[in-house]
Amino acid sequence: MRVFNITTEQIARMEEIKKTLDLIKPDVDERIKNFKSLWQEADEKRLFQELSFCLLTPQSKAQNAWKTILILSENSLLFTGQVKEISGYLNYVRFKNNKANYIVKAREQFFNDAKGIKETLSELPSVNEKRTWLLKNITGYGLKESSHFLRNIGFVEDVTILDRHILRNLKNFNVIDEIPKTLSEKKYYEIENKMKQFSKDINISLGYLDFIFWYNATNELFK
Repeated sequence: MRVFNITTEQIARMEEIKKTLDLIKPDVDERIKNFKSLWQEADEKRLFQELSFCLLTPQSKAQNAWKTILILSENSLLFTGQVKEISGYLNYVRFKNNKANYIVKAREQFFNDAKGIKETLSELPSVNEKRTWLLKNITGYGLKESSHFLRNIGFVEDVTILDRHILRNLKNFNVIDEIPKTLSEKKYYEIENKMKQFSKDINISLGYLDFIFWYNATNELFK
């Protein structure tokens, strides 16, 4: 049974979704392939780049966050720099001092003879358990950031990244009645379940749907 009511306008929008999927599918397929290979093949430093990228994205443009990660990596500061050194390179993102601190704290958590990211997450059998661990143990991560990181390392079909673009599209399709002013954990799970049902109803996987909504909002594809 459908959980949303469909209007004529929304039917037209669904046709637009199908057209967008046809347009971007080859690129999305390649990105999903790369995400999945990352989990299988990447070393700890590469995984840490993705973890740190998701620490920088809140209230900042994803492109700027990734640009910053590349700069920090080229200068080796992502893996060796202290808070003040790193914050000096975070001019493209908001709350740079807090985020520099989050990066250093996460680095200390996974390096220096501690369990690495892959070992830690591999011990947790389900994606939900992985996300819950990240949420509870990575300072600076909420559900959106935890989900974003997991998606970027290959778990593309199990989580949703409820940013403003996704929420706006969900409202347009009457999956949610309104865009919440704040997104509590309870509300996040509630909307995520509705998006999963919507994904089933229109027969487009979550991994593709996320990219479709992002492309429709920004006219580009990114991490």
